[in-house]
Amino acid sequence: MPSPFDFATRAALYVAEDLPDPTESGFEAACADRVVDLVDITGGGAFVLCTSNRAMRAIRDALNGRVPGPLLVQGESPKHVLLDRFRASGAAVLVATMSFWEGVDVPGNALRLVVLDKIPFAVPSDPIVAARCGRIEAEGGNAFAQYSGPSAAITLKQGFGRLIRTRKDAGLVALLDRRAVRKGYGRLLLAGLPPARRVRTLDDVRVFWQDLDT
Repeated sequence: MPSPFDFATRAALYVAEDLPDPTESGFEAACADRVVDLVDITGGGAFVLCTSNRAMRAIRDALNGRVPGPLLVQGESPKHVLLDRFRASGAAVLVATMSFWEGVDVPGNALRLVVLDKIPFAVPSDPIVAARCGRIEAEGGNAFAQYSGPSAAITLKQGFGRLIRTRKDAGLVALLDRRAVRKGYGRLLLAGLPPARRVRTLDDVRVFWQDLDT
């Protein structure tokens, strides 16, 4: 069934190819710097969705005092209160983890930028994940191809889905994980996302944003 949303003209996907690999030290600090760059373009209205509590705290701390609107963080208030504050501001930046990747609706201009820190792979040490992967491997399968990859693809699509909730919505999704363009599995993950305009540099982002305003 075709989507009712015009992703090709109303949304863009930016992958930050120039940031450190997520396994390298300084990744969260670089993420925060790039969030500042993106918020400068959009004027806020941003969800920064992280794949761990540690990353959420690190990025939030690195953003403190560097964004023009309110800086909100998951856990400081009940979820509905945070969302009310976010909607009311119109220029806020909300830093959160997996509970905001799905089932959260902020239609309209209040949310116009969704930043995803990393490809949302399931945590290998999680007992349920470990059990499922172990069973696949024991049966001669490939746990990454059959479980980890497809699971990440679903979660990534859910994160992307926070942006466009109505036909009037528009904005940018930024994925700060360069593996999405440097690894074969990354290309497969991106292929499963809605057909948004692909942009590769901050200059491309600025051009897209200007096009939205015209």
